[in-house]
Amino acid sequence: MKYRSEIDGLRALAVVPVVLFHAGVHALSGGFVGVDIFFVISGYLITSIILTELEQGKFSVLNFYERRARRILPALYGVMAVSSVLGYLWMMPDEFKNYGQSLLATTLFSNNILLSVTSGYWDLNSEFKPLLHTWSLGVEEQYYILFPIFLMVGWKYFRKSIVASCLLIALASLLLANWGVDTRPEIAFYVLPTRAWEILLGALVAFYLKDRPDAATDESITKNQLLSGCGLIMIVGAIVLFDKNYPAPGFYMLVPTLGAALIIVYARAGTLAHRLLADKLVVGLGLISYSFYLWHQPLLAFSRIYLKSQPTLALSLGLVLVALVLSYLTWRFVEQPFRNRKAVSRRAIFASSGLISCCFVGLGLYLNQSYGMASRVFDASVKLEEMDKRIYNSKVFSFKKDQFDHPEKLKILVIGNSYARDFINMTSETFDTSRTDIVYRDDLTDCIVPFIDPLAEKLFSKADVIVFGGGFRKECVHGDIAFATGLGKKVFYFGNKHFGYNENWLIRLKAEQRADQYNVLLPETFEDEQHLSSAVPPEYYISFLAPVVRNGEIPITDHMGRLLSTDRMHLTKYGAIFFGEKVLGNGPYGQLFPGHK
Repeated sequence: MKYRSEIDGLRALAVVPVVLFHAGVHALSGGFVGVDIFFVISGYLITSIILTELEQGKFSVLNFYERRARRILPALYGVMAVSSVLGYLWMMPDEFKNYGQSLLATTLFSNNILLSVTSGYWDLNSEFKPLLHTWSLGVEEQYYILFPIFLMVGWKYFRKSIVASCLLIALASLLLANWGVDTRPEIAFYVLPTRAWEILLGALVAFYLKDRPDAATDESITKNQLLSGCGLIMIVGAIVLFDKNYPAPGFYMLVPTLGAALIIVYARAGTLAHRLLADKLVVGLGLISYSFYLWHQPLLAFSRIYLKSQPTLALSLGLVLVALVLSYLTWRFVEQPFRNRKAVSRRAIFASSGLISCCFVGLGLYLNQSYGMASRVFDASVKLEEMDKRIYNSKVFSFKKDQFDHPEKLKILVIGNSYARDFINMTSETFDTSRTDIVYRDDLTDCIVPFIDPLAEKLFSKADVIVFGGGFRKECVHGDIAFATGLGKKVFYFGNKHFGYNENWLIRLKAEQRADQYNVLLPETFEDEQHLSSAVPPEYYISFLAPVVRNGEIPITDHMGRLLSTDRMHLTKYGAIFFGEKVLGNGPYGQLFPGHK
């Protein structure tokens, strides 16, 4: 291919907004579209190379994957190695376990699949994931497992229909993406079937320019100016004006991606778009854009992991500059040498890549199995099932029954999500429950009447105590209280909880220093508490925060230094013991358990 400096400039235009968006520059609320632009560029460049080699009869799948390995792996593995060391030093076990899963998935170019199936209720906040951004590499590499073979077969058997086939697949992918962002956005964002249309758009541009290599130069300079300028405006407009209300990768993403396509076709010499994108500084950013993209997320994520509170914008922008320096060094001393076949042979690149991949796979599996090398932090007396948020919280499902089994006992019905399960764990760890019959349901509404089904009517009618433990609607409260008190039942509403911005800083303390540590509560936690408590008369409201918060801070470890929550939302066994007595023991709920002091 003839080198086009404006394409490297377009890379810069894609990567800089992504990085600044992740750094917290709110003016670039649509900076995430840079990834969509990258997909178009990638589709154009790779397809152009493959088509040229097919025409010359030189295309080789082995050569293709060798080029991809030289381009992608050395810099990626360097960033992964540094991230693994920092993770060992700075990440608490729960986060380091999550990192191990990402490490394994990234090595297998499937982090996008991991994120699509784990995004949701239990997921670690994305801002604390050093390898989050490698999902886009997963999309590309999955695409390039299939696409070269498709082109090679199509070139031989249905050459005249290749473009039409690509167009149909792209349209199907776009329609699927637009449907997905409305129905399952957490999956649609990450997976190849809903992202393929963006890469195929670049491929279609490559086909167009192959059939009309002088398309843009044949056009008048006015037309080139107009169309390339429109492309530039579309991209910049999306970067500045889009936000989370413009879901990717649906129809809205046609704006930046078609803008990228217009620039690739029409930003030729003599146009304003070409002059801007072919500027030496812009091209230089484009040349190091891959390494820049790789470094920025780990640096930003580890700054959040290291600090007690959210990093300032100034610090994040400073880390962006550090990423720029590391990117140049990586491009100069890693990317460039490994692309040189005289310096690094094919055998060397494949053998070293295979060996390093096996090491990362093994490390990822070990981190997942060992709960993030928990022995770095916890002694042998701490059991995994008492710390892991899913294992300990999910054991409450044993209380999910269709009826009360012991009519002679105090019948307690607890309704809600995982917060309600925390409430049951607090109850079980604090009180003698031998004379109580607890039923847990996560499928009943927070409005008692009208009953949604016979099961709801049976449980609500037979319960002596009703607890709404996982959030509630304000409009239901008075009706629920009227129902319960009218039949002589007790009813309670359990408040919200959260344990601050970050807990990873604890790992840098000596074991004897971890006892009785506190975190500053987030402002939104206080706002949620005020909203909930104002909706319920005080005699029916159980505040989690009021008994334990002091000077705006909440406990995060007990007197032995054990974590009360591993994810800042759900309780460990030690958290249930610690908060059960303080939150439930002295209130009207605690008085329901005879003999409790």
